Amino acid sequence: MIKGFYSAASAMVAGMQRQMVLTHNIANLDTPGFKQILVSMDDFMETPVTMPNQPLNAPTLPAVLQTRGFNKLTRVGDLGLGVTTNGEQTDFSQGSLQLTNRPLDVAIQGNGFFRISTTAGERFTKDGRFIKDATGILKTVDGNDVLAEGGGTITIPDGEISIGGDGQISVDGVNVAKLGIAYFEKPEETLTRDGPNTFTGTGAQTDLTQFTVVQGAVEAANADLTQIMTQMIQSSRAYEAAQRLVQTQDELLGRSINTLGRL
Repeated sequence: MIKGFYSAASAMVAGMQRQMVLTHNIANLDTPGFKQILVSMDDFMETPVTMPNQPLNAPTLPAVLQTRGFNKLTRVGDLGLGVTTNGEQTDFSQGSLQLTNRPLDVAIQGNGFFRISTTAGERFTKDGRFIKDATGILKTVDGNDVLAEGGGTITIPDGEISIGGDGQISVDGVNVAKLGIAYFEKPEETLTRDGPNTFTGTGAQTDLTQFTVVQGAVEAANADLTQIMTQMIQSSRAYEAAQRLVQTQDELLGRSINTLGRL
């Protein structure tokens, strides 16, 4: 009975954690370059279920049971003792491109990431909403410096801005700098979420054939509202079912205590 109580309670805790992740994904549906977080459930742990007094090869029972005529133990299966959430994983699939026609909005098709400089060091992002500050330095909407291919900041003078498919920036036909872009063949294995929309990792490459830069567009979040809402409904129903089981287990435990108390 206690096992059932904790199993149901663990399902409630895991359901709350999953709901928090889904809520975070919904909150960032309109954030360009956002990569949704995935979470899955798994058994917390299992215990073997055995049946005594069977004429099969099995471990010897404790002496106290042998005196009662039980001398063999047959394993009939495993009993789950609850559920837990696995570690969060990031879905790095490509989001759709949304045209903005702003000259400093840039999207990357492929596993390329913009290199930016933050107070914590160099980071990578898919959010290509860039702006110029008062001195002409290219920055993200969060105020971080956008890095050039060789490192360092990018200063853009006044004029007509053009950004090529390889990230080359030119103003009035004159090359100014090239966007610093890092390519990760398997980002799910080498990148770790460092902030709401930034990542850190190693193993970056500069293979220009593996991605394409698109000016005047941003990459939309790869989360799907319909899919998330379906998952939230499923998670909510599972939580309610676990909650009812906790209440049932609590009632049964109370009855057992009252019954044993009268014996």
